[in-house]
Amino acid sequence: MSSKEGIIKQCIAVLGQIIEDGSVPRNIRRAADGARTVLFNTNTPPVIRAASAMSILNEVSNDLNIPLHTRTLIWGIASQLERVSIDS
Repeated sequence: MSSKEGIIKQCIAVLGQIIEDGSVPRNIRRAADGARTVLFNTNTPPVIRAASAMSILNEVSNDLNIPLHTRTLIWGIASQLERVSIDS
């Protein structure tokens, strides 16, 4: 497994935590699920998956209803995905 795939797997795990967190608004969980679905698609190169997921997460991170701990997790995921897209 490449390091890119390892980073993506870690991000998928954290997105799973967000999706399962009942204190997170439904629209945020839905966006996290969408980003996770994009990352699961192994038919697409890791760089494209990372960029697509980052786009979804960046949009939702500006939501006023997002809990602070979730925003921090999303920023961390976006930071990790940025490593995937930079190291191409």
